[in-house]
Amino acid sequence: MLATLIQHDETIDDTVKLTHLLVVLPKSDKIQKKYQLPGEPILHDLLARRHKPLSSISEKAVSANLTNGALCTWVMIDPNQSVFEQQTIMRHAWQLLLDENPSEIHIAVYGLASQKRQLAELAVSIGWINGADLPVRKRKPEKKPLEHMHLYGFADADAFFIQRAQAEGNFLARGLTVLPPNELTPGAYREQIKKLAASESWQYEEYTLDQLRQLGAGAFIAVAQGSHVQDAAIVHLRRRIDKERSEKTIALVGKGICFDTGGHNLKPAKYMYGMHEDMNGSAVALGVLLAATRSDLPINIDCWLAIAQNHISPQAFKQNDVITALNGTTIEIMHTDAEGRLILADTLALAAKEKPDLIIDYATLTGSLITALGSRYSGIFTNRDYLAQNAVIVGQASGERVCVFPIDKDYETDLESKIADIKQCMIEGDYDHILAACFLRHFVEDIPWIHLDLSACNHKDGLGAVSTDVTGFGVIWSLHFLREILSILDKQSGNTL
Repeated sequence: MLATLIQHDETIDDTVKLTHLLVVLPKSDKIQKKYQLPGEPILHDLLARRHKPLSSISEKAVSANLTNGALCTWVMIDPNQSVFEQQTIMRHAWQLLLDENPSEIHIAVYGLASQKRQLAELAVSIGWINGADLPVRKRKPEKKPLEHMHLYGFADADAFFIQRAQAEGNFLARGLTVLPPNELTPGAYREQIKKLAASESWQYEEYTLDQLRQLGAGAFIAVAQGSHVQDAAIVHLRRRIDKERSEKTIALVGKGICFDTGGHNLKPAKYMYGMHEDMNGSAVALGVLLAATRSDLPINIDCWLAIAQNHISPQAFKQNDVITALNGTTIEIMHTDAEGRLILADTLALAAKEKPDLIIDYATLTGSLITALGSRYSGIFTNRDYLAQNAVIVGQASGERVCVFPIDKDYETDLESKIADIKQCMIEGDYDHILAACFLRHFVEDIPWIHLDLSACNHKDGLGAVSTDVTGFGVIWSLHFLREILSILDKQSGNTL
C-alpha cells in the first residue's frame, strides 16, 4: 500500500505538529525572506560549520534536528540538472527521513508557482515509490511502511494521480520480483495475476502447456518441459477502452522465468544466485499495465506474460536439439541458458497474430548487455528508427535512461544454421545482446517493435528515483513512452505506427 497523501494549500507554520519534515526549494544562493523557512537558522549554522554555500544542498541534501525535536531535511533542486540527477538527489533527501521509519512525513515546497508544481511532483512521486515496503519474510521486519504524506505549499486538483499510478506500477514490479522462487512458482504467479485481473477488470486468458503443444509452440515447450511440475503457461491480459477514445492497441510482452538454473548448461553458484529475479520482465510488463490502467491511459493494451522455469532434468531440452516455434521457424539449440529468447519467441508470435500497432517486450535477457552498459542504463533494440529516437528522449525525460543498440541484418550471419532455419545464439557471447534481439525480430513479423533488455533491473543501493536494489526499471519509462506514442498517433490523425 502506498502512503495516503493529504494536501494543504497554505505554507507550513510552527503550529503544525510533526516529527519528520522535508523542505524542498529551487536552487538559489539565498532564501527569500517571505518563505519563512522552517529551521532556517539551523540550516545556515549547519552549512557554516561545514564551510558550504547554501546552493550546495542542490548536490547533497542535509538534515538536522529542529528545536522541537523533529528531524528536518533540506534539499534544493537544480532545473539545469537532468531528471535522473534530480531524482537521485531527491531520493537521497527522502532517505535521510525514511531511515527512521516514520509513519508520516510532512513536505513543504517553495518557489514560483511553476516551480512548486515540478518540485511537488518530484517529492511526492519519490515518497510514494520509496515509502512502501517490499515483501520480506523476517519475523521482525526492520522497516515499516510510510502511512501518510502531508504536502504544504501546493495542491494538485488531481492529487498527482499519474505519479501515483506510476509508483503503483513500479511497486508491483518490484514486489513480484523479490518474492522467493519457492513462493512465486509459475502456478502461484498465474493465480496472483488472475486475482489482479479480476480487481482491475482485465480480461484473463491463459495458454496451458497442452494448448501450446496443440498450437505448435515448440520453443516455449522446450524450456518448460524440464520442470517436474508442468505449471508453465502464457498468460494473456486484455485492457479495452471505449472505441471513441482510441482504437489503437499496444502489446506488452514479458519474460517470466520464475527460476533459471541454466538447464543442462548449468550456471555456477555465483550466477545462479538471484535467478528468481529472471521473471522481472513479466513483472515490469504487468506493472506497466497496472499503471496505464490506474492513470486511465487512452489506449488498448494486450499484455502477454511468458511464465515458466528453466530446470535441469532428464526431460529438459539440450544442446543440438532442433525445435519448431509457433510461427514455423526451426531453431537449433546452442545453449540451454539462452532460454529467455525461446519463451519470448512463441509469445511474440502469439502477440503478433493480433496485429497490434506496436509491440514492446521486456526481459532480463543477456549478461553481455550488463558487460556493455553496466546496470545504470537498459538497452533498446527496435525495427523502427523513429522509435529508437523517441526511446532515448523519453529515457532522459523519465529518468530511466536507455541506450540504443544496432540490429543490422548482417549480424544475422552469426545465427545461420546448417540444419535449421536459425541458431538460437552463438556459443561465444561477446555481443549476445545484439544477436538475441536479431533472433527475436524473426517473431514479430513487420509490426513496429521495441525490445527492452533490462540490464538496469537491479542496481546496488538503488537507481534514480528508486532506493532498493531491485529497481522496477521500465515501468516509468514505458508510461512516458506510451504517452509520447499517443501524441504521435494524434499528429498522424489515426495512421498506424
